[in-house]
Parts: sequence; C-alpha cells; structure tokens
Amino acid sequence: MNKLDRAKQLQDRTKAFAPKITTRGAPEIMVHNRQRTIRVPVAALQEFARRALVECLKIPRKKRSGLASLTDLSVILVSNRRMTQLHRRFLHLPGPTDVITFQNGEIFIGTEMARANARRFGNSLEGELHLYIAHGLLHLHGFDDKTSAGAAEMDRVQKKLVASVHL
Repeated sequence: MNKLDRAKQLQDRTKAFAPKITTRGAPEIMVHNRQRTIRVPVAALQEFARRALVECLKIPRKKRSGLASLTDLSVILVSNRRMTQLHRRFLHLPGPTDVITFQNGEIFIGTEMARANARRFGNSLEGELHLYIAHGLLHLHGFDDKTSAGAAEMDRVQKKLVASVHL
C-alpha cells in the first residue's frame, strides 16, 4: 500500500469519529489536519468552511456546477512535502503549491505555503487559509482560473465570498 492509499484509508477512518456539520440542502464539509508543522485552528476553519460552502452555493453559475451534487467535501491540510507529491503526481508540476482541488470534493491545502503567502501579502495565516478554502469551493462550483479573465473573476468572487462569510 502506497502513502496516498494509506492517507486515504486514515481519512476514511477519521471520518467515522469526526463530528459532521451539515446544512440543509448542502453537502457535508469536514476539515482534516494531516500535517504537524504548523498549528492551525481546525474548529474555526471547520466553521468557516461550512459557512463558505452555503454562501458559495448561492452564487449563480452559467455552466453546470458539480458542487451541489457532491454529498461530502474534505478540506485536507497537508505539509509542503505532501503537497509536492500531489502536485507532481496529478498536475505534473514540480514543487509545492498552495491549493489543489479535485472534482470528487477534496481540497488539499499546503499550510506551509499558506504561512509563507500570508507573510508575503500581509495576511494572517487563518485569513490565507480562508482564501484557499474559498478558492477550492469556487473551483468545485465551476469557476476556472486558467485564463487571465477567469483568474480575475475568480479572485473577485473569492474575496467577496470570504468577506460575506466574515460578516
């Protein structure tokens, strides 16, 4: 069994014991901390993710969104080492990245990248993690940042989504 299979198995076992937070009509979303490098406020991130999911589902889409059809989502906080492995394996790119979203509802977030980017952009770590959760949810909701126009729209909507959850 490789490391990815073991991580998935551990995640499945953890789901059975973790509290599930649901919102009527919305998929379940859970935050899992799978790294030990940086202390993160998991309970606060869980609440933010739940509220951001509800708000994200309210955003109209021109094309079909897979977000509403998912039954559960996972936000998985990982180390640079793990993020580098995922980045290489699935996107065929070297080095770590900040967030990778899979259409099955998994959002992987690199906490070390989040900390570095928070410092770089004058943001708090928690604020940076909020941006990444929102970014992943928007990808699942059909937004794409492959073009400059798409990236600009996604950035605008992402900031608006984070601000609406903080109100």
